[in-house]
Amino acid sequence: MPRSFDISVDYDGSVEHVHRAFEDKQYWLARLADSGVDDASLDSLELDPDGGVTVATTQVLRSDRLPAVVVQFHKGDLRIERRESWRPVRDGQASATVAGAITAAPVSLTGAATLKTSAGGAGARLDFHVTVEVRIPLVGGKIESLIGKQLVDLVVAEQRFTTKWIAENS
Repeated sequence: MPRSFDISVDYDGSVEHVHRAFEDKQYWLARLADSGVDDASLDSLELDPDGGVTVATTQVLRSDRLPAVVVQFHKGDLRIERRESWRPVRDGQASATVAGAITAAPVSLTGAATLKTSAGGAGARLDFHVTVEVRIPLVGGKIESLIGKQLVDLVVAEQRFTTKWIAENS
């Protein structure tokens, strides 16, 4: 049975600053290089004339770095494909859909994100609702929980990277 997770992080930059970073190829290349995976690629970056942006990435973790419970059910390296589609900033906020999958594994992720001005008005807040599904009988739930914990860590790391990148590149 799929598990859902709610994750929120705050950025020092405004909604517009964060969204502008998402539109920048150099941002994505630097973010992927900083991700800690063994191999990463920016597969596509599509900018819509209305201000939307769609990004597709692939990240690979070598099998020797995977948790034992994952290695039992997946042979070889873990290839994670991710796609984010951000709508343009309107009325001080932007929303996105996120989808991910592990190639050749019964694992998928779907989510929705909203980037809005934080309560204090000084920065931006990302609220992310994600559902993870691992279609492996008996242990799927355990792996979903493991992925959920890793997603929290990932979103926090991406927030830190983005905040630093905006400060250095604005």
